Amino acid sequence: MKFSELFSAAKNEGSKVLSFEFFPPKKRESLTVTKSLMKELNAYGPHCMTVTYGAGGGTRSFTRELVSYIHNQLACPAVAHLTCVGHSADEIDGVLDELEAEGITNVLALRGDPPKGETEFTAHPDGFSNARDLVTHIQKQNRFSLAVAGYPETHQDAESPEAEMDYLKAKVDAGAEVIITQLFFDADMYFGFVDRASAAGIEVPILPGIMPIGNVSQVQRFTGMCGASIPSALAGELDSLTERPDDVHQFGISYAVDLCEKLLAGGAPGIHLYTLNKSSQIKPITEALNIGKLQSTAAPDSEKQQLSKQAAG
Repeated sequence: MKFSELFSAAKNEGSKVLSFEFFPPKKRESLTVTKSLMKELNAYGPHCMTVTYGAGGGTRSFTRELVSYIHNQLACPAVAHLTCVGHSADEIDGVLDELEAEGITNVLALRGDPPKGETEFTAHPDGFSNARDLVTHIQKQNRFSLAVAGYPETHQDAESPEAEMDYLKAKVDAGAEVIITQLFFDADMYFGFVDRASAAGIEVPILPGIMPIGNVSQVQRFTGMCGASIPSALAGELDSLTERPDDVHQFGISYAVDLCEKLLAGGAPGIHLYTLNKSSQIKPITEALNIGKLQSTAAPDSEKQQLSKQAAG
């Protein structure tokens, strides 16, 4: 099922798109745990699940195995992330052949981050230097439905917000059917980004990517790596909770629910949740939002109402 069909199906169901993102573990013996988590969260009726791709393709085979599991065992549309890092065009085609053999037709095309220990991206001499060129290459083959990344606060390597938006438009013009955003913590950032994209002539769905706050140092590290900001009010809340990990965990659930509800009420086409390969926050967030193919009947109404009250507080 193509991305455009996923969004149409959600609309026909009277729902919004629900997407979960996972990463492949570093060790094969951990795959069983990851698959178990995927199966657990699949009960919430996601419209798709995505699996990231390690820098340099270090966990390439695990990405393929996990998207195959999602598609063939869980009967859920699977999305394989694919980056340019360290690959020639022929090697990219080899990865695409492997995905197609597993029945995977959806790809999130990315430039990718520099390998660990490097600060700048260096393209393979026979590869691609950016996601636009990767999208163009894949689209010519007419085998896959493509998504690309969007950056509400502008990519760190962009010359300017205007140049970044022109580049995003070029990725869409090259064949991308949907944009999935980098993490952010302020709904107005998303809506401002959508407005700028619309003004630039971008008409594809823009799916907001939301990462629940589970650990203060972790969220500070992630935002530092990707260039996202932490609103001052949120930073103050987190500072007051630093020494209370259980409270941070619950606060992260409530904050994510509140943020997602604002996004959905404002017209966002769905929610893409970064699971970080954990379910302790993802499950209550999904239950409170009540989106997805199954309309999340997993939680009693009383529990959903309580979560909403916590988010409102």
